[in-house]
Amino acid sequence: MALHTLERAQTLPTDLETTWAFFSDPRNLPAITPPWLGFSVRSPLPERMHPGMIASYKVSPFPLTTVSWITEITHVAEPFFFVDEQRFGPYRFWHHQHHFREVSGGVEMRDLVNYIIPYGVAGNLAASYVKKQLREIFDFRHDVLEKISWERTL
Repeated sequence: MALHTLERAQTLPTDLETTWAFFSDPRNLPAITPPWLGFSVRSPLPERMHPGMIASYKVSPFPLTTVSWITEITHVAEPFFFVDEQRFGPYRFWHHQHHFREVSGGVEMRDLVNYIIPYGVAGNLAASYVKKQLREIFDFRHDVLEKISWERTL
């Protein structure tokens, strides 16, 4: 069982308040998730996330395969930090930290994802595919966020 890590950083040309308003609204998640993932929300989502919030989704990580994914927001330190953790889903373990801080030119958004792939040896054989897929998901998100017309209040 190997713990894998994905780290990403992106600077958004806006202020911390605007960044937090976007990312703390879980209803924005489908817009920054690639269509090929077959992502769909299966539970009502509030306008703002909060510690203890549970969300249910369906995803298609492999062709012709759909799985349920249930996550919980476990930590929130507005407007700097939140964590989502998988409670049920495609990973054996999923812990995703979202960090936000003001920098020259906007807000640095940094993601730190730690995950374990299930299925023992078979999962380890699929690790490179999963890593590639996660990179593509975060690349898609990066590209979408680059195209947003962020309200500048700097």
